[in-house]
Amino acid sequence: MSAIELNARASASFSAKLEHTRQLLAQIALDYAAPHGSAAPGVSLACSLGAEDMVLAHLINSAQVQIDIFVLETGMLNPQTLALLAQLKADSFNAVQVFQPVQTAVVEFVQREGKDAMYKSIELRKACCHIRKMEPLERALKGKKAWITGLRREQSGARAEVPFVDESDAKRVKFNPLADWTWGDVWHYIAQHQVAYNALHDEFFPSIGCAPCTRAIAMGEDFRAGRWWWEDEAAKECGLHVKTSELKTGHA
Repeated sequence: MSAIELNARASASFSAKLEHTRQLLAQIALDYAAPHGSAAPGVSLACSLGAEDMVLAHLINSAQVQIDIFVLETGMLNPQTLALLAQLKADSFNAVQVFQPVQTAVVEFVQREGKDAMYKSIELRKACCHIRKMEPLERALKGKKAWITGLRREQSGARAEVPFVDESDAKRVKFNPLADWTWGDVWHYIAQHQVAYNALHDEFFPSIGCAPCTRAIAMGEDFRAGRWWWEDEAAKECGLHVKTSELKTGHA
């Protein structure tokens, strides 16, 4: 059974949610339009190539609004994810920028800690995430006043209070236009608009990251159970969506 057949069940308020998301994206594009003399807008979509972000990319491209799109290619993505990246780049109205980790930093880390370092300790896993995700993210967001993510409240307990507009970071505003969407809403939209999606979703991967840190989940398991499954639930973030205050208290 495909992910569409399994999951495409719109909530009763889906139409209202979709309209709100479209209006929010249009307003973001207007508020962060490229300043005079610049070709780049002040906002980007961080596209993980997961179902939510593919929906957002489709909404942005369909409306032909000027919102940059970027992908973090960590060097550890599954072949299915890389295939979707190639398709997104080919089909996207807006250019898709790809940011990769600094190769020397990757080589030095693997030589020092081993290729399976992420399994040895939370500290080493987070160090790997920093090299492959956090540092490239800083480059991707350089000069941006805002960014857009596919975070949803339903994804995990840690994300249960995700706001549409998050101003907790003094550097830039984070927008979460799908905050109130259900998993069924996401797949209903994908089915309705024939949105390209990661083939791993058909293999029971609801949340997809780097290959060594992602597995399929069993029926009844938590949505993000397949991410860093060997760690305590409270640690299951790579740092991309952790507030500064949480970093200071040790939460990631």
